[in-house]
Amino acid sequence: MNDHETLHAEAARLVEARFPHALGALLGGSAAHGRATPTSDLDVAILLPDSDTSRREVVRHDGRLAELFLNTLADIPEFFAWDRNRRRGTVLFLYDQGVSLADPYGHVARTRRLAQEVLASGPPPLTVAEREHGRYVLTCFMDDLVDTPPADRYEQLSLADQVVGKAAHLLTAHHHAWTGIGKWLPRRLLDADPVRGKALLDGHRAVAERAEPAPLASAVEEVLALLGGPLREGYSHGWSP
Repeated sequence: MNDHETLHAEAARLVEARFPHALGALLGGSAAHGRATPTSDLDVAILLPDSDTSRREVVRHDGRLAELFLNTLADIPEFFAWDRNRRRGTVLFLYDQGVSLADPYGHVARTRRLAQEVLASGPPPLTVAEREHGRYVLTCFMDDLVDTPPADRYEQLSLADQVVGKAAHLLTAHHHAWTGIGKWLPRRLLDADPVRGKALLDGHRAVAERAEPAPLASAVEEVLALLGGPLREGYSHGWSP
């Protein structure tokens, strides 16, 4: 067997050994698409009967870590709505792009179709308050980054991370596109806007490699221009403890 078939078989054995009552399961992530490394974990979505409970577990099986996304059938619609509202769609994409491990009753196929419908609707738009707060926070971080001396590398790098994360959140929302965290942030960002997304990522790299914040600040200005520009004086929002 090739590596892809080996990982598929490992995931199938995990489900059979630990969840013999499962109604279906699929393998997602890098292991499902031939991009796994020797230390990659297994992302496995498992459908359970309603007598069980929905949860997320991390286990080790046959020496390999596996992250398990366990949902009862009854919980799936509400869980998918929650996943959509986060604007990341982590489990939605798992069902959309995963490879079936077992589907004796057709539940995985039906759940996949539901996930695809939700993904096609896109993430929810930001509210006006969320957008304005995002503009203000991104402006603040950008100003701090530009003002930070290159000698203060810890602060500069921390600020650059915050700037890229906030800018990615606003830019993907502007395009009604899904966002991400970790390795999925650059992937989703480039999918949403190849030109501005690449400028943000190249700017972040310039800070990391050369302690030069100007390219990132310029890229952020482009993003903010789509949303009404930087927001400083005049911003306000209510707060209650």
